[in-house]
Parts: sequence; C-alpha cells; structure tokens
Amino acid sequence: MDYEFEKAWESTLGFLGERFDQPIDLQASLFLIGVQELGQGPRKYKKDEKVQLMHIAICTLLQHYGYYEFIGRDDDGWPHFQRSETLPHLQPAEQELMVKKAIVKYFKDDI
Repeated sequence: MDYEFEKAWESTLGFLGERFDQPIDLQASLFLIGVQELGQGPRKYKKDEKVQLMHIAICTLLQHYGYYEFIGRDDDGWPHFQRSETLPHLQPAEQELMVKKAIVKYFKDDI
C-alpha cells in the first residue's frame, strides 16, 4: 500500500468535503470535475447529463496520461474528446487507482 498516495487521496476528499460541506467519494469527485470542465456552473442536471459529466471528467483526467485529446466544444458548450492512445487492460482496482491518482493531481494546486 502506498501510504503517501493514500494520505494525498484522503486530503483531496477532505478538501472537497469541506468545500461542499458534505462527504465526497470517488463518484462525487468525478461529477464535480465534470461540472468544472463543462464550465456552466452548478445547476440541476438530468440523469443523462450526469453520465456525460462523468465521461467529461474521465476524459479530462486521462488526457494527462495521453489517452484522450480535447477536440473542442459543441454548440451547447459541452467539451468533446477523442481517444489518442489505446487504454491499457487494467483490472477494476487498477483502473480505480489510476483515476484516483489523476484526481489527486487535478486538485493538487487547490489543496
């Protein structure tokens, strides 16, 4: 177990929890990143929009690893990405760890 990373992960969740005055988990942090990257501010999102926000977050995070490339925004302002490299075959726990590390990196300057 990487204690330094676990400490950074818990610190990131703590920072987000304090900022939004509620407990934040992996899914909530992805939603928040999606909202941030969409840039339309907080509002009520439909179920399909929430799924799209999570997709935006994943693409944004994996962009830093070179797996996705931002290609632009549509007429409604939603960002779009294209895969630029094949994703490695990872077990679910490895996928989660990669995403968590990318989230820590995403919020690093804010903490």
